[in-house]
Amino acid sequence: MPRPSVEAERREQILAAACDAVAEMGFKSLRIADVARRAGTSTGTVHYYFDTKTDLMRAAFEWNFARSLDRRRHLLHEQEDPLQRLRSFVESYIPGDEETVRAWRVWAELWVEALHDTELQELNEQVYGEWRRLVAGIVRDGQDAGLFRDEDPVLVANALIGMIDGLALQVILGSRSMTLDRMRAVCEQTFRSLTTHSPA
Repeated sequence: MPRPSVEAERREQILAAACDAVAEMGFKSLRIADVARRAGTSTGTVHYYFDTKTDLMRAAFEWNFARSLDRRRHLLHEQEDPLQRLRSFVESYIPGDEETVRAWRVWAELWVEALHDTELQELNEQVYGEWRRLVAGIVRDGQDAGLFRDEDPVLVANALIGMIDGLALQVILGSRSMTLDRMRAVCEQTFRSLTTHSPA
């Protein structure tokens, strides 16, 4: 039996390959063989870790979320100014690079599958609960510093998250009306509406 560290590394490779594959071809068209090929292993090895395609994708969605948070945790500490922290956090979700686009494509597949899968609905609830908590925390910091208007921070977080989701989906779908620059402009306008004065 492989050593625990080897098992953890191989599992990580399989999950990364699964996210790559689902981002490229979608969940419905995905086969275990596609994941195995990308991970440089066999279908038997994939099945050693995950009994079914559904088990694999649930774990891959969770892995995608954890990796998404890990990529952004430093943003919560680099900027003391809450407005700049919020700007950096939102900018990190704008689909302007290959890794972020891939992550958005994986989330889009999660949403579609979650329409028919209660376990994925619960995962989505967990994901959005954590994202909501992080954004609301930044908003509270901004309110405490007198930078943001005094509104319910959870409502503000939900509005921001909903806006980012909708705009990002338009961008990854190649909308001519919603480019990366226009998404950034909409986000900047929203930041202005949150502040107690017009930011520089």
